[in-house]
Amino acid sequence: MRSLILAVTMLTVFSCQKDITLPEGTEEPFPTIYRLHAPAYFGVPVAMPDNPLTVQGVALGRRLFYDPLLSANMQVSCASCHHQDKAFADGAILSQAGVSGKPLTRHSPVLLNLAWADQGFFWDGGAKNLESQAFAPLTHADEMGMSLADIKARLRSDSEYSKLFYQAFGEAPSAEGTAKALAQFQRTLISADSRYDRYLRSGSKKELTEAEHRGRILVKQKCGNCHSGAHFTDYRFHNNGMDANFSDLSDEWIHLGRYRISLDPKDMGAYKTPTLRNVAVSAPYMHDGRFATLDQVLDHYRFGVKTSSFTDPVLYDFSGNIGISMTDKEEADIKAFLFALTDEQFLNNTRFSNPNKK
Repeated sequence: MRSLILAVTMLTVFSCQKDITLPEGTEEPFPTIYRLHAPAYFGVPVAMPDNPLTVQGVALGRRLFYDPLLSANMQVSCASCHHQDKAFADGAILSQAGVSGKPLTRHSPVLLNLAWADQGFFWDGGAKNLESQAFAPLTHADEMGMSLADIKARLRSDSEYSKLFYQAFGEAPSAEGTAKALAQFQRTLISADSRYDRYLRSGSKKELTEAEHRGRILVKQKCGNCHSGAHFTDYRFHNNGMDANFSDLSDEWIHLGRYRISLDPKDMGAYKTPTLRNVAVSAPYMHDGRFATLDQVLDHYRFGVKTSSFTDPVLYDFSGNIGISMTDKEEADIKAFLFALTDEQFLNNTRFSNPNKK
């Protein structure tokens, strides 16, 4: 029934297009529903009725994701800051891969399991959904440096893209269609085949070592307030004691975290909880990339959490002591389990790789 409703919706959308002149050799658009494949324990993805996944839309988004045509100097693509082998992070503290060559103000996050994200995008949740999120890097002077008009004109001058947009959306290339296609592709980036997932599916304890099993329990006990559930994130925002002083109002309030968007004092210095999936390959860490290793991250929670009136209460124990208590052995076990969350199939899946390479 859900598939039938989606098919009717897409037919309605395409039947409402007016006076469409198809490029020569282009078939009438009739997109095919794209079905996400994920384990049941992932839950139901966020519904996006205004941008249903289709095979044609996903293929278009994948091509656009890797194409430097979308940048002012024609040398920068989305993939310049999101590398598949790093779970679509980039390994840089603050990327300088944009058209200006200047360092960005936030660390490039991983891109995976985004179809389940429901609390906004960017580290501070400044974008409501993936569609609106796409416009920021496309137009930012230090990232891809394009105007919406330039995106439209450049894509419409490309006959192949004209065909692909008609096949996906029944219309000529546009900035809005570009954002929709990029969002569709990103929602297909599902990571669900780590050794931990194999343990969940098979029920066999042999999938994990004894240290990893101990770490699995410890992560739930000590980190589960934020890194919760099958996605190892609550998709929400927390001040995790990275800083104690928030008086500097320069640089567009970029260091104020979620407060910059909500203006709610409880969001001061709060940033979105990143997933722990593939965390072993996506260093450096935190919103500004300040920690180079997992050891530094774990040591921060043990010894380095800063006290302020905005520090999240979950970082205090029942006696009012700040930080997450753990022994050296517990830290080692937690780290072992984090490595068990690496999904080699995801990192090497050709369905997510650059289709523009010859």
